[in-house]
Amino acid sequence: MLLFFYQFLWTILVVVFLPSALLAKGGRIRERLAPPLPSGRPAGKTVWIHALSVGEVISALPLVKALKRVHPSQEIVFTVTTRQGMHIAREQLLGQVQALLVMPFDFWWSLRRIVRYIRPGLFILVETDLWPGLLHLLRQKGIKSILINGRISPRTLRSYARYRFFVKRMFGDVDQCLMQSNLDTDRLRRVGVEAAKVRTVGNIKFDRHWAPMSTEEYDGWRHRLKLKPEDWVWVAGSTHRGEEEVLLDVFLKLRAFFPRLRLIIAPRKLEEATDIYDLTLKKGLKPVLKTALIQEKVPYDILILNTLGELGRIYGIARISFVGGSLIPAGGHNLLEPAYFGRPVLFGPHTENFVLMSELLIEADGGKRVKDGEDLFRRMKDLLVDPQGADRMGQRARAFVEMNRGALKRVLDHLHPYL
Repeated sequence: MLLFFYQFLWTILVVVFLPSALLAKGGRIRERLAPPLPSGRPAGKTVWIHALSVGEVISALPLVKALKRVHPSQEIVFTVTTRQGMHIAREQLLGQVQALLVMPFDFWWSLRRIVRYIRPGLFILVETDLWPGLLHLLRQKGIKSILINGRISPRTLRSYARYRFFVKRMFGDVDQCLMQSNLDTDRLRRVGVEAAKVRTVGNIKFDRHWAPMSTEEYDGWRHRLKLKPEDWVWVAGSTHRGEEEVLLDVFLKLRAFFPRLRLIIAPRKLEEATDIYDLTLKKGLKPVLKTALIQEKVPYDILILNTLGELGRIYGIARISFVGGSLIPAGGHNLLEPAYFGRPVLFGPHTENFVLMSELLIEADGGKRVKDGEDLFRRMKDLLVDPQGADRMGQRARAFVEMNRGALKRVLDHLHPYL
């Protein structure tokens, strides 16, 4: 009865919005209602892997590569919800999976259409983006569903606790929940999910393969970004609205002591790049957008990275890194990319999405949590004054990444009976 009313509401929404969706050119609603499907349908039962956006796609990369290595004949279909996530998936997975598709809305017609096309034997959901309609449909068809790299933030926990009755039934259609930490496991069990199906296996983000940065690549990036040999680089990645002003104020104060310092800001949402550009001008600094770098002749103070897929490598030329979404209550972002390159990692007080990772990185002395802009200024100044100390901190960050590998093997062990 609950599912009937849920799908009835979806039907009403589709009826209301369908006319405008059909008229809109390249509309996102139309794309999510009826994603384009390739003509070549999978020949047999597939493994269907779904990732919401950029972070989840990156989490899924080592899993896809491992499945292809262990089960080379297994067909894999990969779905993504957001356009930015799809961009990364196409860059990293094209040719490695049978199809890359947009995940439709949780509407009965859209779901049945894509399930008929994919013909899944197993559905793997990476981290988040649970939809009750899809999970129930798969259960009805006898298709197993497994959540991997699961995490439950405090905000999600509050929502789950408020709607415990519905959440418990939704997770009833999930066969296994493989969680990142004991904290995530405990939170899921507290909202009534069957304890036997929830297990802690670790975070497969640690098992992602990062190519080491050679001297040639390092020099190549600095040349492309028009950096002089004497320039020091501070990379602030995945920043959110409200953080950039703090970062720019800290940068202005640091420049009084370190005139060779340059700041690269990579906003989480690319459409906010022009706003950051205007804000930088108001601060009396010289900004440049990455896409306009070829035309710019004047040396810049701030480079705004308004391109996709480059931040992960640009961390490799940083002297110090800052990971955004953490000075404001956005839950933080992945700390591993700068840590892998052996760069000191700074982040704010809000790391609810990466609670264990941030705490362990601090414990390993490879990262530091800052309270606010003043604290960030002090930490940055200390590291810039002591480059040897910063290098040692970066080395400990890299060792932290290597030490925590192994979750992927545990995930594969749990998946093996279903493959």
